[in-house]
Amino acid sequence: MKLEFKVKKEEKYTKARVGEFIYNGKVYETPMFMPVGTQATVKTLSPEEVTSCHAGIILANTYHLWLRPGENIVAAAGGLHKFMNFNGPILTDSGGFQVFSLAKPKDISEEGVLFKNHINGDKLLLTPEKSIEIQNKLDSDIAMSFDECPPASASYDYLKNSIERTIRWAKRGKEAHKNENQMLFGIIQGGAHEDLRKFSALETVKIGFDGYSIGGVANDHESKRDMYKAFEFSTKYLPEDKLRYAMGIGEPIDILEGVIRGIDLFDCVSPTRLARHGHALTKYGKINLKNAKYKEDFTPISKECDCYTCKNYTKAYIKHLIACEETFGARLLSIHNIRFLIKLTEEIREAIKKDTLLDYRDEFIRNYFGEDYEEK
Repeated sequence: MKLEFKVKKEEKYTKARVGEFIYNGKVYETPMFMPVGTQATVKTLSPEEVTSCHAGIILANTYHLWLRPGENIVAAAGGLHKFMNFNGPILTDSGGFQVFSLAKPKDISEEGVLFKNHINGDKLLLTPEKSIEIQNKLDSDIAMSFDECPPASASYDYLKNSIERTIRWAKRGKEAHKNENQMLFGIIQGGAHEDLRKFSALETVKIGFDGYSIGGVANDHESKRDMYKAFEFSTKYLPEDKLRYAMGIGEPIDILEGVIRGIDLFDCVSPTRLARHGHALTKYGKINLKNAKYKEDFTPISKECDCYTCKNYTKAYIKHLIACEETFGARLLSIHNIRFLIKLTEEIREAIKKDTLLDYRDEFIRNYFGEDYEEK
């Protein structure tokens, strides 16, 4: 049975909204941050630990699961939920971002993308039909259309041609989609150009999808101004009653600014990547637990945090684990960082319900960045 999304509350002063969907009898609210489980696992964490962070949807990666273990093995196991023992909703990306990072421009054709397998060097072709076929077999709850992922630095003409191809691919992918229990999302591209975003959105909406994603906002060191323009230029042309998803966004301020512009879903590998490098997210900015000043700091990362890590462990202990390259350190920091971003979206939802989101954003900026913050 497909997820059914409803908007429950629109914020008075912004485009932000609180929505909800029901999955296996449980109600999930948006805006939502979605942890990334690239290879059918959120790095270092068990499914139970991910759930304990109050995670809703989690992600898995079509490209990586296609190569290892293969979509047929996942299907034989009963689909991703049974394979990885996760009973919450799962979204799979199309594999496009990965293959475009491996392909050369000359290898992008109307048929699809030719690229080298990063594991053994074999040449592979990923097409819109193949991407959808893989995702159908993985049996995720939300599948993504296969799109071209041009860098933000691409020229206007290149972006326009790329969007037109992505729209043709979206039609082919929708025709190939055979899993009736799976939502299928279309993807909007267009850099920071409003006319291109408008064209991409309107043409993709004509095809008709269960939700829509804003692409091209996290793959080429875009400025925050351009990122926020892309959010705004995309969402204003999308249906009010469909989920909107900003792909690859995990910076707290970007999540806030995205919600203000009408986005519901966010994902990023950043919380677990930061954890592996000893970094923790806090209300007062990122901290680096490799620093000597934490050697005898026997307080939690955050006294305000309700995660397993902060309830049970100190900065001094985690610093020790990181210094000794013990994986338990990365695990504890991953739990905290994921919970931090999920708790951020919980607080955002409450602010939307009270029509105080702009006040919440201003207070967040003062705490996280200090008084002299300036948007880049």
